[in-house]
Amino acid sequence: MTTRSELAPAAPWVELSVDENDWDAAAPDLLLTMLAQTLWIRVFEEQVLQLAADGLVHGPAHSSIGQEGGAVGSIVPLRSDDFVNGSHRGHHQFLAKAFGHVLAPAGGALPALDNEVRTVLRRTLAEICGLAEGYCRGRGGSMHLQWREAGAMGTNAIVGGGVPQALGFAFNQRHSGTNAVTVTYFGDGAINIGSVLESFNLAAAWQLPVCFFVENNSYAVSTPLSKSTAEPRLSARGLGVNIPSWRVDGMDPLAVHTAMGEALAHMRAGGGPTLVEAEVYRYFHQNGPYPGSAFGYRTKEEEAAWRARDPLELLRRHAVRRGLLSDGQFEAAQREVTDALRAIVDEFVEPMPSGKPGQRRIRPDVWPDPGFVDVGLLGDLAELEGSRCAEPDTYDGTLGERRFIDVVSEVMARRMEEDERIVVLGEDVDGLKGGTNGATRRPLEKFPERVLGTPICENAFAGMAGGMALDGRFRPVVEFMYADFMWVAADQLFNQIAKARHMFGGESSVPLVLRSKLAAGTGYGSQHSMDPAGVLTTAPGLRVVAPSNPFDYVGLMNTALACDDPVVVLEHVDLYAATGTGPVDDLDYRIPVGKAALRSTGDDLTVISYLSMVTHCLEALQQVPQLSADLIDLRWLDRASLDWDTIEASVKKTNRVLIVEQGAVGTSYGGWLADEIQRRLFDWLDAPVERVTGRLASPSISKVLERAAIAQTEEVVAALKSVVPS
Repeated sequence: MTTRSELAPAAPWVELSVDENDWDAAAPDLLLTMLAQTLWIRVFEEQVLQLAADGLVHGPAHSSIGQEGGAVGSIVPLRSDDFVNGSHRGHHQFLAKAFGHVLAPAGGALPALDNEVRTVLRRTLAEICGLAEGYCRGRGGSMHLQWREAGAMGTNAIVGGGVPQALGFAFNQRHSGTNAVTVTYFGDGAINIGSVLESFNLAAAWQLPVCFFVENNSYAVSTPLSKSTAEPRLSARGLGVNIPSWRVDGMDPLAVHTAMGEALAHMRAGGGPTLVEAEVYRYFHQNGPYPGSAFGYRTKEEEAAWRARDPLELLRRHAVRRGLLSDGQFEAAQREVTDALRAIVDEFVEPMPSGKPGQRRIRPDVWPDPGFVDVGLLGDLAELEGSRCAEPDTYDGTLGERRFIDVVSEVMARRMEEDERIVVLGEDVDGLKGGTNGATRRPLEKFPERVLGTPICENAFAGMAGGMALDGRFRPVVEFMYADFMWVAADQLFNQIAKARHMFGGESSVPLVLRSKLAAGTGYGSQHSMDPAGVLTTAPGLRVVAPSNPFDYVGLMNTALACDDPVVVLEHVDLYAATGTGPVDDLDYRIPVGKAALRSTGDDLTVISYLSMVTHCLEALQQVPQLSADLIDLRWLDRASLDWDTIEASVKKTNRVLIVEQGAVGTSYGGWLADEIQRRLFDWLDAPVERVTGRLASPSISKVLERAAIAQTEEVVAALKSVVPS
């Protein structure tokens, strides 16, 4: 007979509300602080919408009017060393965290709109308008607000994109010996995003002190919640991964504060992650100063019902009822912040020359300098000054025949020995005696607590590493088992990690290394065999390095691990078992950023390659002895790090170029490089730049079709013979 037993979730799930007794018991300073901050945010957002209506905000203005109570109620109990990050609709969270950082205790009175608060309002408004005085120097605008000193770690324009980073902040907090926590804010739309769900699981598995705060405002742009999920109680999502969860009226700041207090106690005591769902309502459309009813997806009656529950009015009513302030004092405070914001705006704008009466424009002198446009895409490499650099002919240690995979493992262990901040994470890195290829064998033997095997969740652990790097207390090394898996985590790699330094003002270091292998020729098929170099190097915020031998791997990895920029280290599986000259005992040298290597010299042709194709080029040159060629091993592939001095000197000598790579022509790195060479060195070329690449198709499982799809020695030989001098 079938037996059925009811199952219960392992984690608690509660709906929390407060009543008048709770309002009466609340500390006066708490109510007055929440009232002041909610008021300041409301008036600030009204000013932003007015600027947007006047055409003075370039881009979107996602106002939080109506949702302020959830932000203030949840952030007031946080400390400056607690972190928050958020979504594109994040003005209220950013301001609440910044206010909390600068406000002094009120002492029974409404907090003063002092100079520090005014500075927060001024710099935030400047950022939203894209001005030089903003927290991100105008680069972040409305959707990318960051003030690290206050623990406001960045809002994010990609729905759900910032959630994995919060895991990294929380990891750093926990492993730095503090009881600080991170709160990551997102909405009902983002809760269906894969990276968010991956983050729930990883945070729970690793017991990270992160609160997933869901602002359930019932609409993703115009799509109602009823059409996007069968379970509208979004806090239920936490139960599937054993996260304690709260559901609360987000229009009630005291209820939110109470729920967050319980969540904070759980996290600060080492209990792991929490989830708080706050039911809120944005009074206006997704973007701009019009209500949703103007676009037909909400009714005026629905909007009026929610406005009747306004969090600012609720706070004002209880504060007046309890005699903490009068209506007149509230109105005076409202006038004060309104006047302050108008005065700030008046300093940023001026009458439009030859415009209609009342038309205004941003003053030209408050914009960022146009010359700032590319500054801060990458760092200036000052952290590498004074490095001990070496090449085989200048190396003063012992050299010998080394297996490539052995030095991969050994140099990582050596750096972990020297730098306690280095943490390795990825799938299976803590198993199989050193991962699937043995790359983490020595780190696992020496530092098992810092070699972290992750669930299969590339978005979550890559984003987590991005958060670890942005915070800076750890230097994460991420391993993707195959390069193709980068596209699983493409948002975190390209939209988050690669853009973070630039969009937050050009000063945020992102010391992260991503290792991954290329596996063409191993029979692993189309989804495990690509060469990502051509795509990776389109992201100007990434450095990309491609070692071709054991000696170079050590020096290049040492440089990558000392660099404050994100560095992708590409490794070809063909090299792992191969041997070559490498260090026997001294693993502490570096190879400079932007320095290529000449593997052979000649006058007839410049051959340019990287990774395992350097070996194939050397083999091919031996088979075509009548040709004399420079062979340049690029080592650094990204545009900022490319060694143009070496390339130009060779091309001016040989006047002909052959670029050699293994992967498919459609994602070719050499396509861009050939174009750039012809632009820079056209007058020195006697013929068009030639290229060796793979075919259109990705490698297949079939041994014959895989070989037909990729380039190896034979294809290079054929290309060399076509340019042999007659």
